[in-house]
Amino acid sequence: MKNKYLAWLLPALFLFPTGCAKDIGHSADCSYTATPGHPKAAVYQAVLDQYVAKGLPGISALVRDGNGLWVGASGKADISENIDMKPCTVSKACSITKTFIGALCLRMVEENAFALDDPISKWVSSDVIDHVKNARESTVRMLLNHTSGIADVIDDNSFYLAVLNNPSRKWKPDELIKYVYGDDPEFAPGTDASYSNTNFLLLTMIIESSTGKDHAQLLREKIIEPLALSNTSYYWHDPLPANTAQGYFDLYNNGTILNMTNYNTGSGNGYGGLYSNVYDLQVFIEALVREKRVLSAGSLSEMLTFTAPVEDANRANGLGIFRDFLERAPDEYAYGHRGRDLGYTADMYWFPEKDRTMVYFVNYGTDAKSSLKQTFFDFRNAMVDAVVGL
Repeated sequence: MKNKYLAWLLPALFLFPTGCAKDIGHSADCSYTATPGHPKAAVYQAVLDQYVAKGLPGISALVRDGNGLWVGASGKADISENIDMKPCTVSKACSITKTFIGALCLRMVEENAFALDDPISKWVSSDVIDHVKNARESTVRMLLNHTSGIADVIDDNSFYLAVLNNPSRKWKPDELIKYVYGDDPEFAPGTDASYSNTNFLLLTMIIESSTGKDHAQLLREKIIEPLALSNTSYYWHDPLPANTAQGYFDLYNNGTILNMTNYNTGSGNGYGGLYSNVYDLQVFIEALVREKRVLSAGSLSEMLTFTAPVEDANRANGLGIFRDFLERAPDEYAYGHRGRDLGYTADMYWFPEKDRTMVYFVNYGTDAKSSLKQTFFDFRNAMVDAVVGL
């Protein structure tokens, strides 16, 4: 997600109490096993411990490399209850949801529900098309690779005021889309690439219009259940599991982190809402791009067709997936997605040239200015250095 709203959001939040979703518990089945005596175990664990010591509340991480599987955790899943983060702890995957929705869209294309180059107007009502600039000229493909130019719902101040007034509201697509009615587009469709959560909101509307089925039901039937992702939920359509981590943020940038767990910025509408753990995300990303058993060869080729690198982002956009870490050595790019939200952060990547997988969750929001934002970026760099190094 983007952070242009934060200059307005931070003072506004002084008017509202922060909350914490204490309706979720924390029991966890941690019966997963990793490779005994992994030679880089101490290296990976030291990275987690170092950045928890620097202030990140909790981190869970997984690395699969040539030596096998390593999993680890550090810090707290719940600070007030003094509950440790564990490798199996479920946390919010944020925009990693988009890769799941991207895969679901391509499955629907395979089943002839719609085509990648269908105009949005074929499947979305004229009430929406007439009010969302660029929608009439954009296609399904442009939504998937963020080349539609359509304005981003999460940049709208009115939307965030609504979130503040009702933090745990369970949003519907027709409610969210109205926040971009009349908003100027970023560019003409197909002429550039700019990340917009509205693109994936519209994709859920297309899935449901073309199939007559709930997109959350299809996500479970086509992706989550076939891969046996038993620790994965799609909130708000699914209940959250008992071992869900609380999410935190230094809201006032004063060194005090607050519980932001129940602030729902539109989860369950294609652009966010997935909750999972490191094991399930490893299974998903490897099944998708390493083992190539989620999509047909043709569909995967479409997914991994990328835009030009996005300016200042060190990534290029595929269909619901990134080619990321482009600032690094040519053989150190990865396929996957970033996840950023108010109280949570996650990354899910497979490095094809190295054949290594890296997944982690941090229960701290890094999508806005705070004293810990650079700490997260330093952690991210240190983690990638450890994973792709010898």
